[in-house]
Amino acid sequence: MRVPPSKKTYTYLALGDSYTIGEKVAAEENFPSQTASLLHKKGRKIAKPRIIAKTGWTTGELQAALNKARLKKQYDFVTLLIGVNNQYRGLKVVDYIPEFEHLLRQAIKLAGNNTTHVVVLSIPDWGVTPFAEGRDRQQIATDIDAYNAANQLLAEKYKVHYINITPATRKASADASLLAEDGLHPSGKAYAEWAAGVCQYLLSETEK
Repeated sequence: MRVPPSKKTYTYLALGDSYTIGEKVAAEENFPSQTASLLHKKGRKIAKPRIIAKTGWTTGELQAALNKARLKKQYDFVTLLIGVNNQYRGLKVVDYIPEFEHLLRQAIKLAGNNTTHVVVLSIPDWGVTPFAEGRDRQQIATDIDAYNAANQLLAEKYKVHYINITPATRKASADASLLAEDGLHPSGKAYAEWAAGVCQYLLSETEK
């Protein structure tokens, strides 16, 4: 028998890097926490998100952490946002593709092989931030677009939900309120936009 949405307690696993852990913002302001809060306000019981993420992680480092993590066999929802540090370190997209694909396959498995309960978020463009002053901002944008083209194709291949947050992150070039105090990472306000998109999708999934 299917458990009514209002009675079930959902579990959520968030995989990523600084953009998932919420570098330079309070823990409750990162996007997984804000997503859970929004779902709760919509009448969905949800456990505190399990977050496997750390500032600076590449796909390889997230993979290494996942290999060591003690996780539940299955989560109701899984989000994956990873790749900016691959780009920052000058690593090649061609190497990112198989590593991201492996992580995505793991995310799907952790979601009980329910592809509709996995969400991939695109990589933000840090090239618009004050931190990128003196760097080739256009090249950063081009690189980010190439990485996102790759992860979007893989998301489509595996039929998981894809949210393109990159255009919104580029608004930070004219809106400092979208950035944290370090002038690089997103602010709680920016994460709220991401959370709203994730929540809207997950809410629709709980109603099926």
